[in-house]
Amino acid sequence: MNRTLLVPALLASMFCLGLAQAETPAPKAAPKSTKAAKPAPAAPAAKPLPPADQEQLSAAERTLYGEYACEFSQKIDVSMNPKTPGYVDVKFKNSLFTMKPVLSSTGALRLEDVTGRTLLLQIANKSMLMDTKIGQRMVDDCVHPEQAKFKVAG
Repeated sequence: MNRTLLVPALLASMFCLGLAQAETPAPKAAPKSTKAAKPAPAAPAAKPLPPADQEQLSAAERTLYGEYACEFSQKIDVSMNPKTPGYVDVKFKNSLFTMKPVLSSTGALRLEDVTGRTLLLQIANKSMLMDTKIGQRMVDDCVHPEQAKFKVAG
């Protein structure tokens, strides 16, 4: 075929294909079902926590329970886990963290989130809640009434 005839023929066929595609109606949306949507499957039940050993129970006894006043007028609340002895629940804003108390060699008490997300570090004069995944403090300078006594005495 002659080159001079080939280019116009190709352009004409491309133009016709473009028009054919433009005239093709868009697919219709599926009709909405009048039946109620299936409920989402229930979340699996949380795994039961392993029983606390004597070391963990001792650390839980050293935990300061109750409300802590924190920086920027925030607060955390630390309480015993009602289901499993030796575990601690920490409330901060709208979150509740179940934690395992661990004594460190430095004398600090570490409350380690059983999911591995957070850590509450309790030292003599203050506590801080950390997000271990991003390596940042969630809230700092949290003081329990017992820690406040230490600050005054120190």
